[in-house]
Amino acid sequence: MSEHIRADRADRVLVLSFARPDKKNAITLAMYAEAARDEAIGAVLFRGDGTMFSAGNDLLDFAKVAGAGKVPENAPRFIDAIAAFPKPVIAAVQGRAVGIGTTMLMHCDHVLLAEDALLTAPFVGLGLVPEAGSSLLLTARLGHARAMAMFALGEAIDAQTALAAGIANRLVPADALDTEALAAAQAFAALPAQAFAETKRLMRDGAALATRIAEENAAFGERLRSAETAKIMAARMGAIGAKG
Repeated sequence: MSEHIRADRADRVLVLSFARPDKKNAITLAMYAEAARDEAIGAVLFRGDGTMFSAGNDLLDFAKVAGAGKVPENAPRFIDAIAAFPKPVIAAVQGRAVGIGTTMLMHCDHVLLAEDALLTAPFVGLGLVPEAGSSLLLTARLGHARAMAMFALGEAIDAQTALAAGIANRLVPADALDTEALAAAQAFAALPAQAFAETKRLMRDGAALATRIAEENAAFGERLRSAETAKIMAARMGAIGAKG
C-alpha cells in the first residue's frame, strides 16, 4: 500500500486508514489507486489516524497540475471504485472531513460520526466544482440551499446536522468510534454477499450516478486547467509558504 494509506485485516474486513496525520490526512493522488484493489474481503472500513478524518485532496498536488494541459487520470479512480464497489463500505469519521473526505461518505453504506465531526465541501472557493457525484447526492440529502452553502461558501455541517440529513447512521463518542465501526463492518461482512450486492444495486440509480460523476470529472478537469483556478492555487500555496 501507499505510505499514506495503511491496510489492515480484521477477519473479513479490510481496514483502510488515511495515515497522514501530519498533513491532516490529506489524500494524495497516489492514494486513489489503492483503495479498492483487494476483492477477497467482505467489507471495507475507512478511518483516519489522529484527530481528523481527512483534510481532502492535497492542495499541493492540485497546485502542481493547475493550469497545465493535462490532468492526471488517476485522480477520479478512487471515486469510480467506491461508487461501483458492490461490497459494504463503512466509514468512521472524527474531527474534520473536507472535500473528498465528505463527498466519499455519500457512497458509504454505513457511516459513524464522532460527536466532534465537522463536514465541509469548499470547492467553489478553490476555483473547482463538486466531485464524487456530490452535486447530485449531497443535494439530495441536504436540499439545494444547504448544499450550495457548502459548495460555494464553504459552510460546515456538524455531526447532529449530518445525522438528521441521513448522511450518518449514528453518533458515537470519539473514544468508541473505531471499536463500534469495526463491529459494524464485521456485521456487514457476515451478510450474504450476493444478496447485499444486489440490494445495493437496486437502491441506487447507477447509470444516473455514473453520468453525473463523469460530468463532474470533466468539469473538474476543465477548472484545474483554467487560469482562474491556477491563480487561486498559486495564492493558496503562497499563503501556506508564508505561514511555514
